[in-house]
Amino acid sequence: MASIEIKGKDGKKVGTRDISAKLAEAAASHTTIHRTVVAEEANKRQGTQSAKTRSEVRGGGRKPYKQKKTGNARQGSIRSPHYAHGGMALAVKPRDYEKKVNKRERRASILTALAAHLEAGNVSVVDSIAFAAPKTKDATALLASLGLEGVKRVLVILPAHDEVTMKSFRNLPNVEVRTAPSRDAEAKTQAFSTRDVLVAHKLVVAKEALDKIEEVWAQ
Repeated sequence: MASIEIKGKDGKKVGTRDISAKLAEAAASHTTIHRTVVAEEANKRQGTQSAKTRSEVRGGGRKPYKQKKTGNARQGSIRSPHYAHGGMALAVKPRDYEKKVNKRERRASILTALAAHLEAGNVSVVDSIAFAAPKTKDATALLASLGLEGVKRVLVILPAHDEVTMKSFRNLPNVEVRTAPSRDAEAKTQAFSTRDVLVAHKLVVAKEALDKIEEVWAQ
């Protein structure tokens, strides 16, 4: 069974923890991971984009000039798509972009992405990532103690929604904060996605968050 070090806020080792085989050995296909990420991105779209066709643009009811003897091509309206301020050909209309991925595929994709980071040594498990007050200085100090200064993309995973901790990281442009999955449907959470893990260069995971990941997704 694989294991990983648990560190304190000062970056020093405080213990070790075993990683379940289902998490450490997860291996979804590239096709499954791609389909999951495409669905995640599509489901973020509001689908409210709307452009006007020639029939919806105001004006253009009168023929711009007579049909014959002008030397120009015949025109019926100045609101045709080839005119400035005219309607749009094949105009985009509001639509639902939702794509469905079954629960098993989504979980396999997330666990595979996590397993790849674990194998590469990109995951730092911290005993606690809670702060007494919202201070960017404290968040920066934590990253520095873990040797993550200058890393372009860091994903921090908390066990639950924590306004103080999230505010501490909020001003750091290279850090994204997410929470671990929860079985409580009413919990205020922003559980991380497959894409969040894939684009991150390093992960900082609270010990309790790792427990929840295994409990909810790796059973």
